[in-house]
Amino acid sequence: MIRILVNDAAIDLAAELALIEAEGAGAIATFTGLVRADDGVGTLELEHYPGATEAALLSLAEQAKTRWALLSATIVHRIGVMRPGERIVFVGVSAPHRSAALEACAFLIDRLKTDAPFWKRETRAGQATWVESRGSDDAAAARWETVNRPLP
Repeated sequence: MIRILVNDAAIDLAAELALIEAEGAGAIATFTGLVRADDGVGTLELEHYPGATEAALLSLAEQAKTRWALLSATIVHRIGVMRPGERIVFVGVSAPHRSAALEACAFLIDRLKTDAPFWKRETRAGQATWVESRGSDDAAAARWETVNRPLP
């Protein structure tokens, strides 16, 4: 099962975890990203390209299922205005074994950061600025160019 959801609703971790549990699973791996409360960020606003964003996330989940024989994969991503401490993204996978679950979860979040059409705008002291992409995100995504490369 693959589940992709992009909306402005709060992410319910318990509900999402229940949805990725699968018969035959020996492992579940998850990642939850939060709005950081550092550097005076008041709000973070995420915009996306409707339709294209969901298609990009679905493609990533399908790639992960092919590479690691996952039983389930879920990507839930918030859009709209969020405050520090709020959940931005949830990635969860289930697999027969822990190595597949851990690697696939890392692959999904690394690639999501560079491949999905989201745009971030931070507001600090009433001043809004667009967030530029980071070289570290590109490097994290690039490590998956080698097929089935294990975690470092």
